[in-house]
Order: sequence, then structure tokens, then C-alpha cells
Amino acid sequence: MTLSSFKLSKFFSTAAVALAAVAGAAHAETYEGVHPLTSAESRADVAAGGVVVARIGNPYATGVDAGPMHAPVAANSRETVRAEAVATARNADPYAEGASSGVAPIVAGAVDRATVRAEAYAAARGHALPL
Repeated sequence: MTLSSFKLSKFFSTAAVALAAVAGAAHAETYEGVHPLTSAESRADVAAGGVVVARIGNPYATGVDAGPMHAPVAANSRETVRAEAVATARNADPYAEGASSGVAPIVAGAVDRATVRAEAYAAARGHALPL
């Protein structure tokens, strides 16, 4: 049986591909991961932990999906917080610190109150103000 040149070249190319595949499979490496698998827990312990975590819910949920809210635990008693709030409310200046904690004096302005009122009225009506 004689093979034509076309059939012969097809036969050799198929044989070359097959040899390359066999050679590649013989030298292939296996991936064993970054770290070897070592576990101190048994499969039953891991499965039980998974069930507990699955029942906790979504820790990233917000709003309605977050579920019921838990009451915050206060470090101070209710009476202590109330007493501090009353003392702060009775303070003259709640934003005062150090030397500025006293009552600010009322400083009289250089402009008469009636003049300021008249200028505000004129500005509200769209009249030009004298400069």
C-alpha cells in the first residue's frame, strides 16, 4: 500500500502531535497548593462551627435586613447621665473652654439699632443702600 505525499505528511504531523502530548503528560507537574493541608480540628468540629456561623446571619446586613436591634449597654447609670445633662443644660456656654467659660459681655454696637433696622427693611424691599 503506497501513501501519497499528502497522506504521509498528515500521518507524520499526527504522530508528532501525539508524541508531544505523551511527552508533556509525562513531565507534567501537579499543583499541591501554597501550604500543605493541616488541621487541628476534626471534620465534625468544622461542620458544627459552620452550622453556628450559618445561623448567625449576615454580619454585613444593614437596615431592615439586619434583624432586631440589641439594646446598647451603658457604662454609666441613668441617674449619672441625667445629672450630667442637667448640669450641662444649666451651664452658661456649653461650648466654653478655659478662660472663655464665663458669660460673654454684651457689647454695644457703634451703629444705632433703628438705623440697622431701616437698612434691613430697605434691602428686603430691593431699595439701594447708601454707601
